[in-house]
Amino acid sequence: MRKFVALGMALLMTASLALTGCGSSEPATSGGQASGSTEAAASSGGAAIRLVNNKVEIDAALKDLAAKYKDETGVEVTIESLGGGVDTQATLKGYYQAGNMPDIFVIEGDKDYPTWEGNLADLSGMEWTKDTDNGYAVDGVMYGFPTTTEAIGLAYNKSILDACGVDPESITSPAAMKAAFEAVDAKKDELGLTAVLGYCAEASQLYWSTGQHLFGTYIDEGLARDDTTYIDLLKDGGKLDDARIAEWAKMVQLFNEYSDPDLLVSGTYDQQVLNFTSGKYAFVTQGSWIGATMTDADHKDAYAEAGNFECGMAPYAFIDGQDTILTNTPNWWAVYKDGNVDEAKKFLEWCATNEGGQQILVEQCGFVSPYKSCSFVASDPFAQTIVDHTAAGKTSAWHWLSMKDGIGQNATGVVFQDFAAGNYTIDEFVETLKEVIEAYYAS
Repeated sequence: MRKFVALGMALLMTASLALTGCGSSEPATSGGQASGSTEAAASSGGAAIRLVNNKVEIDAALKDLAAKYKDETGVEVTIESLGGGVDTQATLKGYYQAGNMPDIFVIEGDKDYPTWEGNLADLSGMEWTKDTDNGYAVDGVMYGFPTTTEAIGLAYNKSILDACGVDPESITSPAAMKAAFEAVDAKKDELGLTAVLGYCAEASQLYWSTGQHLFGTYIDEGLARDDTTYIDLLKDGGKLDDARIAEWAKMVQLFNEYSDPDLLVSGTYDQQVLNFTSGKYAFVTQGSWIGATMTDADHKDAYAEAGNFECGMAPYAFIDGQDTILTNTPNWWAVYKDGNVDEAKKFLEWCATNEGGQQILVEQCGFVSPYKSCSFVASDPFAQTIVDHTAAGKTSAWHWLSMKDGIGQNATGVVFQDFAAGNYTIDEFVETLKEVIEAYYAS
């Protein structure tokens, strides 16, 4: 029996919703539905494919991509974009029950793989897999096609670092990071900075930034992408490596020391990003996704007033020689194994290798290409640094995604806040982290 049969009655409601969604009203979606895919198949001799996309904001760009693909191959690609608060996975489950599965659809890695296990086509051996480190694989079998890349690193304002005589390329050790902070601190007043660093440890809203992303640097910083040493240890009852976590904790202590004191324990994401955008911090502990915020309608004027400065990312180098940033694809395109697999694979290969296809994905969708051979760079402020690190092979993975669900919100986030508030010594911070993590994994 297929996996979804075990889901039983829990999916009957989503199935009925999917059947409704296939009607003419098409609520909360953009693009073709089941009827659209049938028409497409008829017009292209049965070679048509259907792709369900979870980002409605790139619907028009993906339709341009589909049009270009049809011009070059004659194969119709129907784009169906789910948006407006639609639960993508619930909708897909309903499509499955209704016999209305698309050929290509979105999965979020380990989070969604157990749901679709046994229903995904094997993409191993395709040419695109040789050009990226960001495909989604399980037990050596490739299931997920990456379209974009996000990064976690110590984000910086290059204009400020230049003014302080700091070469970001040199930040590959704890001593170099501290020296950079000290150099900026010495010129803070002269440059009109609020603080050296924008680091916020508030636990109720920013637990994901500390308890997931920053903690994730302990798991992966400086390691090869396939090195699972520390996530494997964590999964073994919540264990931590004493030597590595001790060195990592010294970096967190440095952040406490040089951060904006007004936002350290009570700041919001918006305040943190706005101050960096406005040129008030040299560094900020956020990922590449803030580039979209910096250039959106609410922030672009502040960014322009700050000189539209060049951005980059340094490693979270808490051990000598660490020189990677952490990159990953936030979600992947997967192929339904009982769909039009051959044509779906051809389309994915084209998206990864065709210059026109890559140009649309980068320049119109705003994706940071995960493909080393891609020559296009998105306009996002952090796109170039991701491209450069990827091309140089200086990236580590996001194995923190495999941590026990909810650990940042329910366990580790508040420990960062208490440490920032001065409630712990560095040794107490480490010991408390160990205790709460072990307890969470035991629960």
